[in-house]
Amino acid sequence: MAQALTVGVEEEFLLVDYRTRRVAARAPLVLSANAGKLPGLHPEITQFQVETTTTVCHTMEEVSRQLSTSRAKLASAVRQHGLRLAAVGAPVLGRAVPPPLTDNPRYHQMAAEYGAVTDGLSICGCHVHVGIPDQEAGIKASNHLRPWLPILLALSANSPFWEGRDTGYASWRYLVWARWPSAGPPPVFESPDQYEHAVRALLQAGAAMDRGMAYWDVRLSHRHPTIELRVCDVAATSEEAVLIAALARAMVATALADDRPPLPMPQHVLRAATWRAARDGLDGYCVNPVTGHTLPAPVLLKQLIGRVRPALEEAGDLDLVLDSAAELVAKGCGAHRQRKAYARTGKLTDVVDLLTAQTAGAADLV
Repeated sequence: MAQALTVGVEEEFLLVDYRTRRVAARAPLVLSANAGKLPGLHPEITQFQVETTTTVCHTMEEVSRQLSTSRAKLASAVRQHGLRLAAVGAPVLGRAVPPPLTDNPRYHQMAAEYGAVTDGLSICGCHVHVGIPDQEAGIKASNHLRPWLPILLALSANSPFWEGRDTGYASWRYLVWARWPSAGPPPVFESPDQYEHAVRALLQAGAAMDRGMAYWDVRLSHRHPTIELRVCDVAATSEEAVLIAALARAMVATALADDRPPLPMPQHVLRAATWRAARDGLDGYCVNPVTGHTLPAPVLLKQLIGRVRPALEEAGDLDLVLDSAAELVAKGCGAHRQRKAYARTGKLTDVVDLLTAQTAGAADLV
């Protein structure tokens, strides 16, 4: 099953001024200068951001090659405009509120409808699409995945700083994004019809303007035959993005092959578990979906890998995941490394330097 599932990855990045390291609203320039030159490059909701997408991939080797190549090429391209590319969940330096929105009628309508909630839109995530045979399979996968979403957030946590201060969270991006009325962990759905009813309820209440604003942490894509995981910060390195993608595909494959009911986790417990993961990252504790008790995040990550091991083996991804996870635990998640860089000198510019070097694949992460 795992070998049969396709995967695609969307990554959002911030543009920062090369000299000051502050966020720079120059995405329109970057996009126009590279139109047709960098496949998969797209605008995002603010002018601080750009997005890249892979093609539909069948192996993690394809994902890895595309992510590392697109990051390196885009980082080189933005340097031509006095900028750096930063894979980070939230702006470290510079004023990001209110954000300069991309000139798109939909985005301006969002600002009009949701007011100051849009102040937090200068944040960057990693979205993984996994191919599914039909909506029924997607609902089954969503129900099985939802209790494990917090550990995916913890391993990807990469946004401890916001506008020049430490927020006290490993993933401030997640807390900012959670302000949206349609965001957060998804409910348990009994059928595709119930899923559609929930989406229509969001639309009727005005909590979403369209189907694209059903912002659950895992959802059925409204544009592709995929299930989309949206809980993660943008990964600090392309290698970590590949780890997230490999785990996501294995989790979906495991869910589709599992005839047992999904692990029961009430919505209020899942929200609390996700909050804890956003606060602690890999340095702290996560709620074990099996027992309901907290345990060290690296231990839960190991348990998740054990749970999806057959799917990883079938896809040929087991060694990649074991090696990448061990390296991540040893060196710390993105948030840990940002704080470590800041502790060395007390300069947030050094944090941005680390981020931009990691993004381009040129940083020594030891």
